[in-house]
Amino acid sequence: MKKFDLNTPLIELRGEEETCRYWTIRNAVEGTQIFGGIGSGKSSGSGQFIALKYLAAGFGGLVLTVKPDEVEVWKDYCQRANRSDDLIIVDPSHNNYFNFLEYESGGKNITENVVQVLKTVIRAGEDKAGGKGDDSFWETALDMLITNVIDLCKLAHGSASIQEMYEIVQFLPRPEMTIDDRPNAFTSAFTAARKNVLQKVEEWEKSFSTDEMDVMQSEYLYEQAMCDAIPEARTLKFIDQFFLQTFLNLSEKTRSIIDFSFSGFLFRLLREPIYNLFCQNASTFTPEDCLQGKIILINLPVKQFNKVGRDCQILFKYIWQRAMEKRNVRENGLPVFLWADEAQHFLHEYDAEYQATARSSRIATVYISQNLPNYHANMSGHKSEHQIKSFLGTLATKIFHANVEVETNKYASELIGDGYFEDVSRNVSMTDKFSASLGKSLKIDRIVRPERFSRLKTGSERNLNMVESIIHVQGDLLADTQNYLKIQFQQEFFINF
Repeated sequence: MKKFDLNTPLIELRGEEETCRYWTIRNAVEGTQIFGGIGSGKSSGSGQFIALKYLAAGFGGLVLTVKPDEVEVWKDYCQRANRSDDLIIVDPSHNNYFNFLEYESGGKNITENVVQVLKTVIRAGEDKAGGKGDDSFWETALDMLITNVIDLCKLAHGSASIQEMYEIVQFLPRPEMTIDDRPNAFTSAFTAARKNVLQKVEEWEKSFSTDEMDVMQSEYLYEQAMCDAIPEARTLKFIDQFFLQTFLNLSEKTRSIIDFSFSGFLFRLLREPIYNLFCQNASTFTPEDCLQGKIILINLPVKQFNKVGRDCQILFKYIWQRAMEKRNVRENGLPVFLWADEAQHFLHEYDAEYQATARSSRIATVYISQNLPNYHANMSGHKSEHQIKSFLGTLATKIFHANVEVETNKYASELIGDGYFEDVSRNVSMTDKFSASLGKSLKIDRIVRPERFSRLKTGSERNLNMVESIIHVQGDLLADTQNYLKIQFQQEFFINF
């Protein structure tokens, strides 16, 4: 495996006095955020240039899609970088599959892994602006429901499937149910789970002598010893308590909202082509393929597949992020990138936490979005402002293209900061005698005023295909004594300004 030096230059930047600066792999793995209004050239300018640089450097990566034409764009990028053989396209027209339950079942803490994946995707799709009272209550209740459904499947059949989980949730116990009700998915699974556990209990009892059994005369001591010796018995006890006591005693409205959130998500996974791509077939690729230089592109654009396309891409993104964080960079130091144009569609609550360690995991995140309100709208709720600030604070490079959105331009101006400017004033007196005087003083003002961002060139023929942007890199002086640099991208090649 080729070794990668974090100080390897990717982009050469020059200030007005020809002082050369380099944007390196180290800068790349510290994260990049690109902002720009509609038609500003953010994707065809800086986005295209950075993508080609990553591909030319041999990076592996994950590409998420919103627009249907993005797959053709990345085919072109890979062809130009001689990386076409490394591109894995996941959509109905290609035979590439990822069975996420099969993948997550390959390690320890199987239930916890699957629960965390499902819960993260479900919560990312919730409209928190509508509110659900105490968020911690709903999160805990959903967590317990998913955990117990998966554990029930495992006890009954040794594994869990999306189809079986969905059917069980449709027939969860209700107060009005009676013992005369016909068998259903829940009762069948519960009966099978109890039968399997009883077999283990019988084998356990056979290992004891009559005297040893007499010592455990009380029901409490017997049950405690049994649960200590047979983990499955303890799990079945928790399942019984949850479904027949805790969950059963919730109000009808509360219970319905919780199980509908879960069953609605499972229903979307059961529809084609999602079921075929992510649930039914054995995996033909895994996130770890990116560590061998593969580029995985999930071609389920949100504009075409709507919420289910978004859910599946967030699901794979979260699994991919965890996989990249687990790798040993000493054994495999290949940088990988996470690419999301219209990135506001793919945010989840752990993004800031993940991005905080992305540098040490050699992950070069590139998020592209029009403006800050897009992020707020897709991560609504009273905590969204702090979540967005925390998230953006973990992306060290910011590139700003032409924009008329006031909040974003103000954010960019404040990020670059204030400076001293010479203020020249002229006083004229027209009394008996004419007199004039000049005065000079220093004043503090924004180094780059917010309105300046609305005047940046946006490419196209009227601007000779030139796209202007202002770049800010955390901890770097880009233009002599300044922390920002105005640069131009030609929509076919890059020019330093």
